[in-house]
Amino acid sequence: MFAATVHLTAHLDGTLRPDVLETSLERRPEFDFDMSEIWAKLENRQVTGSFKFRGATAKLASLSREELANPIVTASTGNHGIAVVTAARSLGTRGIVFVSDNADRKKVERIRDAGAAIEVVPGDPVLAEVAARAAAADRGGTYISPYNDPIVVAGQGTIGSELLRQLPKLAGVVIAVGGGGLISGVAATLKAHNPQIRVVAASAAHSAAMHHSVAAGAIITTDHLPTLSDGTAGGIEEGSVTFPMCRALVDEWLLIDEPAIVAAMKTYARATGDVVEGSAGVALAALPRAAISGPVAVVICGANVSAETIARVSNV
Repeated sequence: MFAATVHLTAHLDGTLRPDVLETSLERRPEFDFDMSEIWAKLENRQVTGSFKFRGATAKLASLSREELANPIVTASTGNHGIAVVTAARSLGTRGIVFVSDNADRKKVERIRDAGAAIEVVPGDPVLAEVAARAAAADRGGTYISPYNDPIVVAGQGTIGSELLRQLPKLAGVVIAVGGGGLISGVAATLKAHNPQIRVVAASAAHSAAMHHSVAAGAIITTDHLPTLSDGTAGGIEEGSVTFPMCRALVDEWLLIDEPAIVAAMKTYARATGDVVEGSAGVALAALPRAAISGPVAVVICGANVSAETIARVSNV
């Protein structure tokens, strides 16, 4: 199942170095539950501060000279944009990033500081994706999706390859889900190695498009409320390559409310001294509800947090 993704991920695992870091796996006993043993995969310490650098680097490396000569266009809630612009700059090309008007301020500032042009689109982040695709076509640019691209998905899947090396007895993973690129790539790699490894998807209850789409059996339009998990917020493109992967490979789907996200972020900060994003908080908060026994990896997907978010968490 999804053999092409698994094959490409294995190839990328050996070719993305040294640009992409093999992040460490750290024991986190304060999150243990029942018969579990929790390990944190520290993508918050990846280049650009999130896992998104993996997929962005993989995609840009696959482009031809002609494609790289065109403007690189993407849409992002923040982390993907930072990753694409950073990777593009290293290749001597420029980027245009479409962001929703509710994107995290710190992330937008980092995109701008990296030298990208920014275009703001009101409303759901999926509308920024639509606008970015249209702009790339109109301007002769090269569009890079944050999740709806097999190469991007395979790049994120290199996390799964690392987990298998770092924790051979891995029983399961818990991953926050937005568009599904991260969980699709990781799940494909893990399930190809051992179908018994359990994959648990965690979504912020305020914005859970993939969760509800999988339940409905088709990509649907869902409501979105403000959430600390801005990195997973928004809808999903029609026809996304991640939807069938999420349906086939994810074993359990959990919805996480805002107080639980805050509590998990605070627990992690007290234990480690690191402030992580709300999307990482979603995965951490889901751990006690996940039906997994044995060694469990939770992906700490990012750490690009605005001062406003830090204050909001600290004051709750």
